[in-house]
Amino acid sequence: MQSNDLLKEILKKLINKRYVLLIGAIAFAVLGFFMAKNSRAIYTSKATLFPLTTPSDNSLTNATLSGILGLGDAPKSFSNEATINIVELALSRNVRETVAATKMPAFANATIAELLITDVNEHKGFLSKNDGMPKDSLQKVIAGGELLKAGIVAKMSKNGVLELYFSHPNESLVSPISFTLIEKISQFYIDLKRQKAIADYNFTLGKIDSFQTMLNNVDKQSINFQRTTLFTPNELLEYNLPKENLVYEKSRIQRYRDMSINNRDEAVWRLQKATPIISTLDKPLPPFDKKASSAIAFAIGGLFLGVIITALVLVSGLLYTYAKSEIKKSILN
Repeated sequence: MQSNDLLKEILKKLINKRYVLLIGAIAFAVLGFFMAKNSRAIYTSKATLFPLTTPSDNSLTNATLSGILGLGDAPKSFSNEATINIVELALSRNVRETVAATKMPAFANATIAELLITDVNEHKGFLSKNDGMPKDSLQKVIAGGELLKAGIVAKMSKNGVLELYFSHPNESLVSPISFTLIEKISQFYIDLKRQKAIADYNFTLGKIDSFQTMLNNVDKQSINFQRTTLFTPNELLEYNLPKENLVYEKSRIQRYRDMSINNRDEAVWRLQKATPIISTLDKPLPPFDKKASSAIAFAIGGLFLGVIITALVLVSGLLYTYAKSEIKKSILN
């Protein structure tokens, strides 16, 4: 059979079976329509976080407000280093698992991990295996953290504000989980800032103690020299050891100690200012951004797919015969 003859036979077959082709296309279109209708919509919340305490000022400046309102360029609310850290912090496994372990009083005191795992098990397909609820609490938290991973998106806006998005098919869980996520990120960020301030403060105290120890050693040497008397070989003349170097050394150490004391006062001020207030500008409340599968698009896609699959099934016999004859010819040649 020549290729031209094959095409003619295929067209003839499809024309004769056009009703079967139409039924197959309609069946696939209906299947795609119902799949889209039964698929779960994805709800996405958006929250913007802004620290009200900045390194230079504890209030919002006009330039900052102008930048937030889109009226001009604003200084970054997070420094370049903090910008990277706050985004990585929001996406970190530590934060996700802390959120997953949080109990929700509005849902019978169940943890977020239990709510997410239950939601997944209740909406699995017929062919999917239901893994059930892990018995170990640690495994629940790990599984819940992995389920949260796909739904969290964090990025910095052009005005230096953290934008936090959370997506999930269960609309009732979106807002509670988003607020919990904001709470944990804020607390982690505050704790990190305080730990850094405490480390600076303790380092300054250590320097002051070190300089004070050096001063004590200088005083001990001065006292020792004061008690030491030397005599000339032949005459009963006595004199004390010179202490000019010790006096200079003590003066130098005292200057460093006083500088450290000033640094301690600054470290105390920084420690007092190290707790930023994380304000939620846009709260993750309904209405959420809803993304659902288009039933019309799925139906049209199913229509074309049904035509192709049904046509291949109808002409499969002709294709098999043609392929078999071509193989025989090649063997004989």
